[in-house]
Amino acid sequence: MLVIGLTGGIATGKSTASKAFRAQGVPVIDADAIAHELMEPGQVSYRLVVEHFGTQVLSEDKQTIDRAQLGRLIFNDAKQRQALNSFTHPYIRRRILWRVFQCYVRGHAVCVVDVPLLFEAGLDRMCARTLVVACTDQQQIARLMERNGLSRPEADARVAAQMPMSEKMRRATRVLDNSASVAELNEQVHAVLRDWTPSVLRTFGALLAPVGLVVSLPLMPKSMLGFGTLCAACATWIAATMAGL
Repeated sequence: MLVIGLTGGIATGKSTASKAFRAQGVPVIDADAIAHELMEPGQVSYRLVVEHFGTQVLSEDKQTIDRAQLGRLIFNDAKQRQALNSFTHPYIRRRILWRVFQCYVRGHAVCVVDVPLLFEAGLDRMCARTLVVACTDQQQIARLMERNGLSRPEADARVAAQMPMSEKMRRATRVLDNSASVAELNEQVHAVLRDWTPSVLRTFGALLAPVGLVVSLPLMPKSMLGFGTLCAACATWIAATMAGL
């Protein structure tokens, strides 16, 4: 199974690209949705956030986290932003990996991991290939101002707080140009799937890999059946699967 990392800048059209993949039947693992889940009462991240920031981050109901208020607290404070990341990123990674595994066992040839901070969080390392959705600087600012009701200085500050688009584009396997119409972006998504989707034979072979591993265990010498050897074999198989081999 091929794991594709999808990212972009704020308001460049990453969500539109995600919809295009879903429309083609490709499962999309949304890191933002997972982050929202982790902020629900009863979750470990929820408890860590409330313990660190206090009740000031809670909504009027004193139960749910006010994400807008939390965003204001961390936006201009690098230490607080780092603290929040430490409360959420490890748990987001675990859920992403679990959902990638679920896509694998369901027999999907491709899955997309949609992460706004794909490169910043180092999550590109779990993806065989990466896509960055980009548009012109002027379009990005205009779309952000319209979407979020921001002034020009506020929009500029939001964009400046992220990794420069030029750096994301440099790191990407391929760039999706969203400076024109949605139809053109959809065509680019179709081209990615046409070029990158593994063959049916390769997908089927990857599904048989664990079966072959289990069947071969009785044939191995006892000296090779140590726990460490088995873990190494499984890790190699998982890494190869995520790389689309």
